[in-house]
Amino acid sequence: MYLKRVDGPRQVTLPDGSILTRADLPPPDTRRWVASRKAVVVKAVIHGLLPRAEALDRYGLSEEEFDLWLRAVESHGEAALKVTAIQKYRQL
Repeated sequence: MYLKRVDGPRQVTLPDGSILTRADLPPPDTRRWVASRKAVVVKAVIHGLLPRAEALDRYGLSEEEFDLWLRAVESHGEAALKVTAIQKYRQL
């Protein structure tokens, strides 16, 4: 078995003790972004598994879109990433 060479860590341990690996990331051709997939990408960037620039390039995200996800998670938790909850959590 051969491992593909990647820059950075192959896995990180999250504060709750769970382990996040590159295999847990959504596929690069993801079209439908549900809250759980958004949350995994945000966690990967926050905890150093995936550099921000690589995440933006890999998933075709704009900086603005990723910043919205990041702010939502930091302010209100993962529940804020649900499309049905956007109105509830977006307040100026």
